[in-house]
Amino acid sequence: MKIPSFRRRAAVVAAVAVSAVLALSGCGGPGGSNAGKTFTVWWFESPDSAMGVASAQVLKDFEAAHPGVKVKFEQKSFDQIQQSGTMILNSSSAPDVLEYAKGSATAGLAAKSGLLTDLTDVASKKGWDKKMAPSVAAVGHYDQRGVLGEGPLYGVPNYGEFVGVYYNKDMFAKYGVKVPTTLAGLESAMDAFVAKGVTPLTMSGAEYGANHLWYELALSQADRSWVDNFQLFKGPVNFNDKAWTFAAQTLVDWGKKGYFSQDSTGIKATDMLNAFTSGTSPMMVSGSWFDGQLKTGVKNFQWGEFQFPGNKLTAGSGGNIWVVPSKSENKDLAYDFINRTLETSNQNLLGNSGGVPVAADPAAVTDTHSRAAATTFKTLAGSDGLAYYPDWPAPGYYDQQVKALQGLLTGALTVKEFNDTISKPYEDYASQLK
Repeated sequence: MKIPSFRRRAAVVAAVAVSAVLALSGCGGPGGSNAGKTFTVWWFESPDSAMGVASAQVLKDFEAAHPGVKVKFEQKSFDQIQQSGTMILNSSSAPDVLEYAKGSATAGLAAKSGLLTDLTDVASKKGWDKKMAPSVAAVGHYDQRGVLGEGPLYGVPNYGEFVGVYYNKDMFAKYGVKVPTTLAGLESAMDAFVAKGVTPLTMSGAEYGANHLWYELALSQADRSWVDNFQLFKGPVNFNDKAWTFAAQTLVDWGKKGYFSQDSTGIKATDMLNAFTSGTSPMMVSGSWFDGQLKTGVKNFQWGEFQFPGNKLTAGSGGNIWVVPSKSENKDLAYDFINRTLETSNQNLLGNSGGVPVAADPAAVTDTHSRAAATTFKTLAGSDGLAYYPDWPAPGYYDQQVKALQGLLTGALTVKEFNDTISKPYEDYASQLK
């Protein structure tokens, strides 16, 4: 059959367009070089979190761009990656790309063990380094010792996060409590709630909630050099100094004053979140990764967030990172997946879903809480106020801190014994870096 000339031109244009699309997408079409391959992706953000929503859209877009590729996604938990990450990366079951816990104890250990792909050149070629502020990208860089902040790029964060104090505006109004701006003001606010028979803080002692509160209290007495010595091994660390001792003693005191429940040591992070979203707890010290769940989970009251009162430094950083295992057999596809997480449309989705984007169009982020969180994060990053997280320096430190904090809060450990307990694994690892 003879094809009319205008339709032949259309056919030629369409063929050129398809070829161009396949070239841009790494020839992922049915006849492309990636046809028939199986591409495996893991992440641990929950489906209802902003990061989970944005990652699901990336996966959908990726599948559409690579119709000849069989995509396998597996939902993991943070604890699975935290506890078994290097073992997984060193096995034949390692995925092609995965979300990995940032920090020297996790990503740094994997990087120095040769388990992660150096992404420095790819980041430069694809412009990722232009989209991430240096203070945000720091969580992806690790030196030959596995210490974060410098060296090649091994991971890419596509969101930011920081710890603050979430509060129930309705409960503050009901009991006539003002938002505190100092640590003394925070204690006065908690006294006011206790006086009315209300436990002010919901806290998780079985997971990271207690770690964050303890670290915020230490940071209230610290400066940048204190943080750099602890996190980046730039100088000696005295775990019985003023900051660490103040943090541990204040936790003990706050427990005795009824600022948080005595059974907090057995509460997990999701239970802490549920206590806040149910409207029974006026405050929760936790991170911006909960913003999406608060946005959808809080139904009957107004909520807001303020920075830990009086602190110039706060726990926070670029978010957890996308990494490509050295054993990945589909690295070009992995690079394309990561690239899509930083595209403006996906960053805007992340922001409007309650997350803190790193490369969104500010005008396109219309969610009130997200815009406020993005502004706070930008201020913290710009003022050198991000102090990372207390479990980052040493492998296995998170579990050791959780256990020690439980001992402190139950009275099994004195403040001195607690400080000595958290000192030992840190000093043991630090000695290996010399």
